[in-house]
Amino acid sequence: RAHLPGAGVFQCSITGLSFEVKSAVTIAYRYATWTRHLTKADQEMWVPAGPLFGIKVQPGVVQAVHLPHFICLTEDVNSSLCSIAHFKSGKMTLERPIRLTDSSAVLENPSFSLLGVLWRRLRSTLNSLPVHSLVLIFQQLSAANTTLHLYLIPDDKSVKQAIEKQEMDWNSKLIPKPPPFRPLFFGCIYRVTSTNSVEITPEEQLPFCYKSPKEQQLFVEIYIGNMAEKIELLMTDTRDDTEVWRASLRSGRNSSTVTWVWCLLGAAFMKKHKTDLCSRMRQLSPILLHLRDANVINSDEEEEVRGQGTSQRKNQVLLELLEKKGLEAQEQLYQILQMKNPYLIRDLEKSS
Repeated sequence: RAHLPGAGVFQCSITGLSFEVKSAVTIAYRYATWTRHLTKADQEMWVPAGPLFGIKVQPGVVQAVHLPHFICLTEDVNSSLCSIAHFKSGKMTLERPIRLTDSSAVLENPSFSLLGVLWRRLRSTLNSLPVHSLVLIFQQLSAANTTLHLYLIPDDKSVKQAIEKQEMDWNSKLIPKPPPFRPLFFGCIYRVTSTNSVEITPEEQLPFCYKSPKEQQLFVEIYIGNMAEKIELLMTDTRDDTEVWRASLRSGRNSSTVTWVWCLLGAAFMKKHKTDLCSRMRQLSPILLHLRDANVINSDEEEEVRGQGTSQRKNQVLLELLEKKGLEAQEQLYQILQMKNPYLIRDLEKSS
């Protein structure tokens, strides 16, 4: 439940849900479960693309609602396949969003019920729909030596929170983690391996799929008998053996601590190619939008960048701002550039 003090745009930091309101109002909202409301016929035609929300609010006050989604909007993605589902009295109706951002679908002058983002399921595109995803690692504190649970899920906060609650009940601790290097694909199989001798059960193969928060999520258990040395974990796409994720684990004083290779990659790239990025980085508007959606920069910082006189100066101010914010902020920009301008990244890496 949130009380919004007046007109403006407000985002929930827990769920990613945003509201544009024209006056003060109190809004109550909760997560709901897709599988309880989608029929079998619906599930054959539609795939969930974000959390399902139950929202209650006084009619006529909310001008727009921004519903989170986890689809990666590359040039090849057909955004016309996106719809927002309403469930009332056991029936589903569909409405097209007024616009899509990198992380949300926007519905203007909404009526409220159960609301969530769906994507039309086409056989020809099911495995080619890129999805923003998360790798979650938990250490079981009461288990022998070092026992880890590794999950691969879409970037859906309702699923993430359900896993965290279950793992806490199992006396586990969440270890900070990077996301995969690139978008993943539903229906594909990813292999978890290690450069060291570890036991992975029930098997190394991990299917990537959507399961509602109330369902048991898939995970692999990683048993490490000796943490005296550094352990490397890798994840590869079984279709072409492309590496999609990597992390290094080292033993700490009281528990496992993790050093993430991805942060070092992004920061090193930005430092090495700062001069070239200042002169060659393009498509600044979608880059700034993505950084705003990821809460890397705020509106004042965005305006500071946009207010500079030349493109080169705008790029320079942005890069200096992200340097001050640290490794994770620089990695976010690196990942955005890999999606928005992969040819620039490839050219700079090739030149070095």
